[in-house]
Amino acid sequence: MLKPTIISISMATVMAGAAISPALGLIAANFPEANPVMIKLILTAPSLFIIPFTFISSWLTSKIPKRTVALIGLFIYVVAGVGAQFTNTIEMLLAFRFILGAGVGLVMPLGITLISDHFAGREQVKMMGYNSAFSNFGGIITMMLAGYLAAISWRAPFNVYLMGVVIFIMVFLFLPKDTPHTQDKGIPRSKMPLMVFGYAAASAGIMLVYYSVATNMALYLEQSNIGGSALAGTVISFTTVGGMITSLTLIQLQDILKSYIMPISILLMGVAFTGLALSHSVPLILACTCIIGFGQGILFPIINVKALSLVNPLHSDRVIAIVSSSIFIGQFSSPLLLDGIAGLAGFPTIRFQYSVIGIALGITVLLIILFKVFRKPKVSAIEA
Repeated sequence: MLKPTIISISMATVMAGAAISPALGLIAANFPEANPVMIKLILTAPSLFIIPFTFISSWLTSKIPKRTVALIGLFIYVVAGVGAQFTNTIEMLLAFRFILGAGVGLVMPLGITLISDHFAGREQVKMMGYNSAFSNFGGIITMMLAGYLAAISWRAPFNVYLMGVVIFIMVFLFLPKDTPHTQDKGIPRSKMPLMVFGYAAASAGIMLVYYSVATNMALYLEQSNIGGSALAGTVISFTTVGGMITSLTLIQLQDILKSYIMPISILLMGVAFTGLALSHSVPLILACTCIIGFGQGILFPIINVKALSLVNPLHSDRVIAIVSSSIFIGQFSSPLLLDGIAGLAGFPTIRFQYSVIGIALGITVLLIILFKVFRKPKVSAIEA
């Protein structure tokens, strides 16, 4: 039961903010005096606490067992997640959402670092893929369940966080108690390799472009006179389906594509975004979003493996904290940066944004290939 337990930890984190999005309209109606910005903060508030608490989680794992950190984080996760439904003011509701972010921040890095602790080589890559796939699956189930619960009341969707109780029990029963890794006092603290920050920046960039599908798809379809919010939900779900497929077959794809797995994945995403910029066909739009999902389903697990391969296992928690935090930075900056570019260019349409993303990803692939051609050949740690 070790593998399902580790994977379940990552499944919990996908519920952090978006889980109760189907009830956002109902919440706004229940708090008519609330500023619209306050209503939007209900979804984004957890992320503001996730980033600092990923680093707190990294520090705690050097003092106490990871199993204990996971149990503390899951306890906070359940209490804050479910407890928000019992509040009667928007301020208290937001307070619970901030606390939820603290719990998620403690738990989020552990799914990846536990894989690094317990698995190596091909098995580690396979587990990274499974971890990503089942995180996507958890997101699908959570959103569907929250949608059904929203038909009952605005409070009901918060009960999706009860899934944390099941995960808490699995961690308590099946995750072995580890000994905290500490640096020997006689050995100087090693510096974090610069490439770790490079992979963190790559994660931020990938999330920046990937999140543009979720934030812009409804407006994209409306601007193109193709459909509304119902179709947008279906289209967005295809990114998750694509991510699941590639994550489950990650080890086979790595065997085939070898060191070119990352540039090929980025190229596919670039072609897909270009397709979105040009297409007016629903089937083609669905295919493009699925391909975007293919790309992210490969890139995020591979980046984690490559970043972890650069450091001693003693520092794996710090590495994942850095990479995970960068993902949320990319998520935050996505609408701000893309809307800003479109505004400066004088083309405030989503199609223009998608064309810019397509071109940027194409240039990125070209730079990666040039780097591979001109650098001295090295054996990649992930291929070992």
